[in-house]
Amino acid sequence: MHKPARISITRVVFLLSLFATALAFGVVMLISGEVREKSVRDLARDEARQTSTLVFETLYAAMRKGWSKSEIADVILRLQTALPDLRIDVIRGPAVISQFGELAGDLEALRSDPLLKQVLETGQETLVPGTTGIRYLYPVKAKEECLVCHTMAKQGDINGIIDITYPIHSLKVSLDYVLNTVLAYFFGILVLLSAALYLKLKFFVALPITNMVGLMQEIIQHTDLSRRVKTSGIISEVADLSEYFNKLLYTVEDYQHRLEELSIRDPLTRLYNRRKFDEFLDHEADRAKRTGDSFCIAHIDLDDFKNINDTFGHPIGDLVLKEIASVLVREVRRTDVVARVGADEFSVLLPETDPEEGRQVADKLRQTITDLALGLPVGGVRVTASIGLASFPDNAENARKMSIAADVALYKAKRSGKNQVAVIGESDDTTAVIFSQGEMVRTALAEGRLVPFFQPIVAAADGTIAAYEVLARVVDGDSAVCAGDFIEAAEELGLAGEIDDAVFDRALEAMSAGILGNAKVFVNLSAKSITNRERMLSIPRRLAEAGIAPARVVLEITEREALPHFGDVVSMVNELRAQGLAFALDDFGSGFSSFLYLKYITVDYVKIEGSFVRQVVTDPRDRIMVEHIHSMAKSFGMITIAEFVEDQDTLELLREMGIDLCQGFHLGMPKAVDKLST
Repeated sequence: MHKPARISITRVVFLLSLFATALAFGVVMLISGEVREKSVRDLARDEARQTSTLVFETLYAAMRKGWSKSEIADVILRLQTALPDLRIDVIRGPAVISQFGELAGDLEALRSDPLLKQVLETGQETLVPGTTGIRYLYPVKAKEECLVCHTMAKQGDINGIIDITYPIHSLKVSLDYVLNTVLAYFFGILVLLSAALYLKLKFFVALPITNMVGLMQEIIQHTDLSRRVKTSGIISEVADLSEYFNKLLYTVEDYQHRLEELSIRDPLTRLYNRRKFDEFLDHEADRAKRTGDSFCIAHIDLDDFKNINDTFGHPIGDLVLKEIASVLVREVRRTDVVARVGADEFSVLLPETDPEEGRQVADKLRQTITDLALGLPVGGVRVTASIGLASFPDNAENARKMSIAADVALYKAKRSGKNQVAVIGESDDTTAVIFSQGEMVRTALAEGRLVPFFQPIVAAADGTIAAYEVLARVVDGDSAVCAGDFIEAAEELGLAGEIDDAVFDRALEAMSAGILGNAKVFVNLSAKSITNRERMLSIPRRLAEAGIAPARVVLEITEREALPHFGDVVSMVNELRAQGLAFALDDFGSGFSSFLYLKYITVDYVKIEGSFVRQVVTDPRDRIMVEHIHSMAKSFGMITIAEFVEDQDTLELLREMGIDLCQGFHLGMPKAVDKLST
């Protein structure tokens, strides 16, 4: 499509200015010429009239004395001689010629000159501009006193014509008149130019920009990116602005489509993502309730997929995932929905499918994946999958519970040996509880409701707060769920590491804000975190980013977490202690290996098992255990902390024993960060 010729605003302004200047110059020249001509005509008429009157009076005076025609001609000649630039002719009228005779050429002049005839007939004076001069014809009318001599005429007749020709250069125009006239015209021209510039700028610049602004408002109001600005116009900048604005709209619209696609699709496999799958699941559950139909969902988890990534690398793992995705799409109906809901997890929604049909589909998918030989650059790779199947309404009555039921079934398939399809039954209530608690934790993590509570650790000697232990809580309105009610399920479902990160980050925020003063913070670590070397070694960096000294943080480990990976834990503890962090052995004395740890693991604190402390006042055996642990810890240069201090007598006894620090409900309940001052 041919684009119209365009010019820049700078050039438009220049051309408009040039046009205005030329127009003003032309108009001034035109006006000045017109003023000059008008001034000359007016002045010539006045001077000619005066001169004609003077000539007539001179001739009249001569005629009254009875001068002859020759004497009158001599008077006219003298007048012309006295005014050399002036030509004066006196032409007699017919009545005068008849009575006194003709002067030289009177009749010939009257016959040959139309102007003389016109003046003689009309009796009106006439001014005729010429290129070199102005001709003025003045009719001499007979007055009453003229009738004394001119007996053949009557009053008002034209007795003659005085013909005067003035040279233009002899006239002088009034300066005030010229200036006032030119200024008036020039002011009018400026007004016209201003109006022209206003209209030009309005139609060529302001109107296109106004249209664009109006379109922007409509786009914002209606969120309609399909609208476009018309790019017609001769101003290049305005046209370019419209064109680039349209291109911007195309780009934004394209990005919007891509973002919409990314919001519902997994970028690797192009399957639906979890969010979109949940929407389909909600819709199908509502439809099934209305129609009474059954439907199934299958959660698919690839067995030991981590080994493929670790062995061949993530690029190969991505190829496997894409191949599995294409297989799943190929093996189900077009009305079924396939989604990638996790790193190596897929879900399939089977509308209008009863439990038996769902089981057959799940078995077919599992067998297809098992039989699939993946031809990859590294060679043949085979994978297996565990599938959990749930059906509506047999296993659940809404979408959320359907998803939990499928997770429970998948968990059951994993625990039963993998590479199989499982459904839930009456014996799976415990597993269902685990997943219900896990769902609660997932939701709390997503909504920011998994928060740290802080329980004070005080000095036994004077009761001052020396530190706080950070405890995980799920907040639901005014109530808080203790970690003991969900931590087992969280560990079972692999959520413990996420809990540790969430609690640790929120605790760092409280420390950075100065809410905890200079007190140290004791942080419990799950087995998932302790065995994740990368996560553990990132702690000093996270502290540095938060501006917190490593010496203010104490990491708690227990025998249960440390024993399965004892060698790695010892190495990791030594490395982090070298960077300034401190460690505490939690629940010391609860296991058979507790005392052995003191030989191989260098820690800074020993937290005495609370079951020994709770009855230390009444049970001599507990008193012996506490005293023995305290004595041994002090010999190793460690600080002792007594847990479960629930009354004043216990506190007094522990103080007598020399215990360094104490914590328990008697000394302070765990509180949210915003309630620590109360």
